[in-house]
Formats: sequence, C-alpha cells, structure tokens
Amino acid sequence: MTQRRSALHRPALLLAGLAATTLISACAPLLVGGAVVGTSMVVTDRRTSGTQLEDQSIEIKGQTRVREAVGERGHVTITSYNRNVLLTGEVAADTDKAAVEQAVAKIEGVRTVINELAVMGSSSLASRSSDLVLTSKVKASYVDAKDVFANAIKVITERSTVYLMGRVTERESNRAADIARGVPGVQKVVKVFEVITEAELAEIQPKQAQK
Repeated sequence: MTQRRSALHRPALLLAGLAATTLISACAPLLVGGAVVGTSMVVTDRRTSGTQLEDQSIEIKGQTRVREAVGERGHVTITSYNRNVLLTGEVAADTDKAAVEQAVAKIEGVRTVINELAVMGSSSLASRSSDLVLTSKVKASYVDAKDVFANAIKVITERSTVYLMGRVTERESNRAADIARGVPGVQKVVKVFEVITEAELAEIQPKQAQK
C-alpha cells in the first residue's frame, strides 16, 4: 500500500501524534456549514470542539477543491480528524490522485494528507452500500466490546478495507484493529491513528468528565 503525505505537514502518525485546543461547554448543538454537531458528541470526542468544527470545515472545503481538481473523474471521500486528512476512494489516473492531494493539502489548517486513493474505476453503489454496512458493524462491535471507547474512533470503509482514525493509545489502537478484523466481510484494516500516551489519555478523561 503506497502512502503519500503532504511535504508541508508531517506529524508522527501511526499509518501513523499531535494536540488540540480548548473544549467549550454548551447545551445546544453546534452548527458549521449547515451541519449540526450534537453536544454529546462534542463532549465525548477526544478532539476539542473547535477542532471538530475545523475538521468539518476542511471536509466541506475539500469536496469543493476536489471537484475543481478532477471534476467527475472519480469518487473521493475526504475524512479529517484533528486536521489530518485521509483520502479514500477511486480516481481515473495517477495525475488525478496527485492533483487531489495537492488541492486538499493547500486548505488552511490541514496538517497532513494521507492519500489512499486507488487508481481504478469508481466503485458501484452496491459496493458503497456494503461499505456503509461494514462501517456500522465495526462501530457496533466497539460498543459491544466495552473495553474500547467507541466515540474516540472514526471508521471509514472503502471496498471492504476499514480505515481507523482517532486519538488513541497504543493499547487502544491494537485492540480496535483486532476487533475490526473480526467483523465478517472486512478484508483489511488500516490504522491511521494519532497515538497518544496513557498519561495524555489520563489528562483528557477528567476534562471530559467535568463537562
């Protein structure tokens, strides 16, 4: 699997660390670009509320940049977590793959780009529907497992390959990957985690409990 990252931003990711800012307390949902962020998600997410809004903004801007770069030549999914952007899907040519990465890397706030685009024909609607089902099954498995903090992990599935993003410890990273591999239909698991220490996790959890 070829991994391509923006030369301007290279934090130590697990595919593979980083930081955040301040978490606000609110009773009403947050709104960005027409998308509502539920308060419970804001409180339990290991990103700050400000970073969650930044990630949504990056994804929205990214879709526009992709259309400008390659038009309808492909199917591109943009996922931003703590301003690290994962590109998945399919494009028609290597030049399109590079153009998408370059366009997204120029978005303000983007720290790094992990380019997992495949050069091939666009996936079918049936394939994408199957991917959505797999994503739901993996998320449900995390909830059932009890020893994985499900809200800390973002799951993206493309052509039966499951990508995992989030701020997790090495222990959590390995456990999450093992659970995902055990879901029927999953062909491959790719960890794109931002790994934090157990001490950093201990600092995050009390702050979340106070909200």
